[in-house]
Amino acid sequence: MKKIILSLFISALPVVANAYVDKTNAVIRILNKDAGKVSEQTIPVGHGIKFEKLNIDLRACKQSDPFDAENFWAFVEISDSDNGLVFSNWLNRNEPGNMPLQHADYDVWLVRCE
Repeated sequence: MKKIILSLFISALPVVANAYVDKTNAVIRILNKDAGKVSEQTIPVGHGIKFEKLNIDLRACKQSDPFDAENFWAFVEISDSDNGLVFSNWLNRNEPGNMPLQHADYDVWLVRCE
């Protein structure tokens, strides 16, 4: 009897859907730490850019559900002309400090998806 009541209670809970909206472009900010130079670049999904020694390829850009707090995620692959692939992961706009990219010369942040 308790199992039936528990299963009915669980089935009555609202379903939380984490829907994301696919976007076609990402705006990223790149800091050259040595020169103190900041650049903002727009990259279309499926394309890449070259910035000094970095090649940045954008694989996906997503926005949070319109009914949630605004947030953006971008999946990027970053190569360095000296070291090859140095980063392949998601960037989160609302948590730039949790970015696992560790590069001696550059920092890369996601600004937004468009």
